[in-house]
Amino acid sequence: QAQLVESGGGLVQAGGSLRLSCAASGLTFGLYAMGWFRQFPGKDRGLVADITSGGSTYYADSVKGRFTISRDNAKNTVYLQMNSLKPEDTAVYYCAAAGGATMTIDLIGSWGQGTQVTVSS
Repeated sequence: QAQLVESGGGLVQAGGSLRLSCAASGLTFGLYAMGWFRQFPGKDRGLVADITSGGSTYYADSVKGRFTISRDNAKNTVYLQMNSLKPEDTAVYYCAAAGGATMTIDLIGSWGQGTQVTVSS
């Protein structure tokens, strides 16, 4: 069974940076599209960024230019580098693995447990 474990969340001041990591096991990592989602209190999870098995990336408009998603297939890990953080970035961040080359919600087979990111003003 696949497992995803996020780390790197925490409390940071506005304008600061954090790097989230998601370590995957139990899957052939290089075959999966990986994504980062975030969930605000009382709202559904929304896509922040994703990266295909081939390395192509997508970013939500709200984070474009500030966040960078990357993957290290040798380490079975996907990262989310978050720069210029804003208070509105405060959320629980989740990584997900989709059983396909590109991120498709219906094909997400595994979710991480979530990591809290809090940005103070």
